[in-house]
Amino acid sequence: MGIHQRVQKGFTLIELMIVVAIIGILAAIAIPQYQDYVAKSQVARAVGELSAYKTAIEDRLNQGVTTITGTDVGYTTSTLIPTSPFDKDLTATGGAVSLAATLGGAANTAIAGATITLTRLNTGAWSCAIAAKSPFKPSFAPAGCPATVS
Repeated sequence: MGIHQRVQKGFTLIELMIVVAIIGILAAIAIPQYQDYVAKSQVARAVGELSAYKTAIEDRLNQGVTTITGTDVGYTTSTLIPTSPFDKDLTATGGAVSLAATLGGAANTAIAGATITLTRLNTGAWSCAIAAKSPFKPSFAPAGCPATVS
């Protein structure tokens, strides 16, 4: 009689359990990092969308217009900013004007409710600020637009 050697065909249970554990550990690290990345990119996008109106606002102010509407600047809706920052017309006082928008709609839950404010000083310089509540992280704010988290 011949000796039959048994050849392994597949993985053992412990090998499969190790692979599942490794995938679980990687997912536990990667998912929160990805969620932070999405939140940060959405804040940057919203700041960019609002900043796009600065040129049109400047143009209207240079024309001597002191009350600026969404139509004046070509406002379009955004999935991140469900309520128009132009619901109330902007009124420039001595060349100073503020444009504020609250994040919501399709915004990540960590940034929903944060308010981005672009302010034009009477000198013509613009500033940006974000007011938010936890779980908003200051690291979500783009450079040049600091966040205050309460």
